[in-house]
Amino acid sequence: MTRPRAARGAAAIACILALATGCTNVLGDNKARDAETEVPDSFGAAAAAAPAGPSVAAQKQWDEFFDDPDLRSLIEEALANNQALNIQLQEVIIAENQVTAIRGDYIPRLDATAGVGVEKVGEFTSQGVSDAANGVPNPLMGFGFGLVASWETDIAGSLRNARKAAGAHYEATNWEVNFLVTEIVAEIARSYYELVALDLQIEILTRNIEFQENALEIVKLKKAAARGTELGVQRFQAEVLKNQGRKLALEQRRVLVENQINFLVGRFPQPVKRSTDTFMTMEPAAVTAGLPADLLENRPDVRAAELELEATKFDTVSAKRRFYPSLRLDAGLGFQSFRAAHLLTAPESLVFDLAGNLVAPLLNRAAIKADYRTANARQVQAVYNYERAILQAYTDVYNQMMAISNYRDRFERISAQVATLQAAIEVSKALYQSAQADYYEVLMTIRDSLEAEMELVDARRDQLQAIVSVYQALGGGWRKGA
Repeated sequence: MTRPRAARGAAAIACILALATGCTNVLGDNKARDAETEVPDSFGAAAAAAPAGPSVAAQKQWDEFFDDPDLRSLIEEALANNQALNIQLQEVIIAENQVTAIRGDYIPRLDATAGVGVEKVGEFTSQGVSDAANGVPNPLMGFGFGLVASWETDIAGSLRNARKAAGAHYEATNWEVNFLVTEIVAEIARSYYELVALDLQIEILTRNIEFQENALEIVKLKKAAARGTELGVQRFQAEVLKNQGRKLALEQRRVLVENQINFLVGRFPQPVKRSTDTFMTMEPAAVTAGLPADLLENRPDVRAAELELEATKFDTVSAKRRFYPSLRLDAGLGFQSFRAAHLLTAPESLVFDLAGNLVAPLLNRAAIKADYRTANARQVQAVYNYERAILQAYTDVYNQMMAISNYRDRFERISAQVATLQAAIEVSKALYQSAQADYYEVLMTIRDSLEAEMELVDARRDQLQAIVSVYQALGGGWRKGA
């Protein structure tokens, strides 16, 4: 009898192992692959349009990169009070707790137990007759206490890989916080420059409206002296009304931008402190692109995507290891007695047990296969997400470096245009006074000058916002001071 039983036991174990290893064809054609991390050697035309040298912008802390004290104050307040950032910081705590929870599942578990109970058996049962013959009380009290230990030994490594996955998820969550910081810093800076630009444009419009109103009075006087017509008066009047309406639209836009900043800072609508003194004369910071490979280290979203890919790899391995047998050890040690007076009597009331169980899944393999396929699909998703993050980072830098070059050239040309038109206004006024030019020429010259001034402010705003955007695209803004 011994040999057949041993043979049956060996056959059962072989069957378990065969079933455990039968997961090779579960994935079908949806097998995971390594991510493609190759990037071009340079930023091409964008690098040629920028100053040569390594990218130091991404290494700068935001309080070093931005000179404006009002802007720095807004960013500092936002990093303390922004609700989206504080929500994401809670995600870090949640991820850290998940690491702790899985670590707790991996180590042995030890519980203390204590209890009391009573049992009444039927007198005409075999147990009742036996208890009566041996003088066992009926009903029978039961007292006990002790320690119970259990340990999932994780011989297949499922828990170990789950713990590694949780650690990678935690690190990725930290990098997602850094990415959100770069977005908040950049968004506040862009909105701040737009707000200052709106202030300047409203000042320009106010000045031009005053100038046009004075010109309107001159046209009216000339009409009264029979040296002008009603048409000229109406055209100048219409121009004044148009610019007054335009000013109101800009003032409403200013309210929206100001409160957008307040929202990012985490406060209710209130005036935003800023200065327009140096906006048009400041020298924009020089930004170099560096090497595309630097993005893999500097961009928080790329780092987060890389860690998420690593986490999904561990998750997939953990799911695969569930096909394999698991070994569970259980042990207990304590005292039991039907009389409280004898509870601590040793060794009579001492009890212990020790058991080990090797378990392999047989009938529930469909659920394990589904979990494995899901984990693999998430890994495939993470591969594409990582590749997309790298592509997005390269494209962002390329676009913004080209924008810096183009906006710089645009600003220089519009500056020359403004200077020319301002001189033309004086000439047109003199010609109009001497009747060598009509009202239409004066009106068009004033209008062209106004449009050029407004466009010049737009050009400076776009230039500064492009610098902020390339700083963000290179991965700047998340580093903190020592």
